[in-house]
Amino acid sequence: MAESVYKIIELVGTSSESWEKAATAAVEQAARSLEDLRIAEVSELDMQIEGGKIRTYRAKVKVSFRYKDH
Repeated sequence: MAESVYKIIELVGTSSESWEKAATAAVEQAARSLEDLRIAEVSELDMQIEGGKIRTYRAKVKVSFRYKDH
């Protein structure tokens, strides 16, 4: 079996509706510019609060993809 190397980047997705939509936004944006995405791991969830109400859900997501040495 051939050996592989993967690169991991960290992104923060946001949504005014939910953490799930925030994480989805991060992965979908990454998929537009990166090839061969493999794993997405939510590493942190938080919220931006304004006036005592939740303004924004934020999901910190680690995304891995196959590293290609050109």
